[in-house]
Amino acid sequence: MERRRGIDDYEPGPVPPQRPLDRFGFIKQEVGGSTPEGLPKSRLVADYEREARRVRKWRKMIGVGGSDWKHYARRKPHVVKRRIRKGIPDCLRGLVWQLISGSRDLLLMNPGVYEQLVIYETSASELDIIRDISRTFPSHVFFQQRHGPGQRSLYNVLKAYSVFDRDVGYVQGMGFLAGLLLLYMSEEDAFWLLVALLKGAVHAPMEGLYQVGLPLVQQYLFQFDHLVREQLPKLGEHFSQEMINPSMYASQWFITVFSYSFPFPLALRIWDVFLYEGVKIVFKVGLALLKYCHEDLIKLSFEKLIHALRNFPEDAMDPDTLLPMAYSIKVSRSLEDSKDEYEKQNRKHIQSTELIGKA
Repeated sequence: MERRRGIDDYEPGPVPPQRPLDRFGFIKQEVGGSTPEGLPKSRLVADYEREARRVRKWRKMIGVGGSDWKHYARRKPHVVKRRIRKGIPDCLRGLVWQLISGSRDLLLMNPGVYEQLVIYETSASELDIIRDISRTFPSHVFFQQRHGPGQRSLYNVLKAYSVFDRDVGYVQGMGFLAGLLLLYMSEEDAFWLLVALLKGAVHAPMEGLYQVGLPLVQQYLFQFDHLVREQLPKLGEHFSQEMINPSMYASQWFITVFSYSFPFPLALRIWDVFLYEGVKIVFKVGLALLKYCHEDLIKLSFEKLIHALRNFPEDAMDPDTLLPMAYSIKVSRSLEDSKDEYEKQNRKHIQSTELIGKA
């Protein structure tokens, strides 16, 4: 039997030439424009001091290595929620993500498991993963070199998960989740956070986003459509007239939790809240985007509307503008009602299919 080729069978490609990077490690796309160097010195100092104060507050809150986190979170949940919504300091983001997702506990309970999955197990998805990894954050310095360290780490995490959960295996959108995590933590930490998300260590499991038929994607799109019609009725009616439905623009929002094509600073802020509060923030941000662009969207016909829904303006993507708007939107009751309605329709569809099969 022929052995499957893994990433270790490929030599790393040439190291890409050095290019200017932003503070997150992405290649700068624009020449000129506003840069930190162009800001007044007093502004830079003030920003630095403000961030330093935030970091000190967070370090005090989580303790050394996260030792005080659970106690503080139980004692002052409202403070934790408020601070997370303001954004986790970037230097602490990886650790805090592990704490709020429950992945740190999974890691401690499963010593040696990740190594076993990576080194000793084989996956039917290995070639698919190798084919896809170059599409994940291709403009980030960590993932640029073909079959280089970043791509190898991404391959290892995705391969390990495809072995860990063979029912889900590997689906392309998972690469953006794993890739984002790898920018803030080790392979093993990223793997267990992926497990925590898909298996539901803290919030509802996400694995349905990647199972055959994408059942959870279908449910979320149904729920989002319901929310648009309920909270933005004029826009919902316009979408109906132009035959626009959420599957045409919102699927990736849920599958990658906005990490696929949204500005990285905004994606990070969304992930901070997503890991702590769950998938509701995806619905809220989606609604906030539509609300922000409402007056422009209701004037557009089908083709221009599709383009606009896949290419929101830069000012709509400002975290400090968009996220407060998202936080103010209430969705819990509506999500419960629309989930019940979706499940009811699903049961009817299954029953109809069974009756047809028996006929």
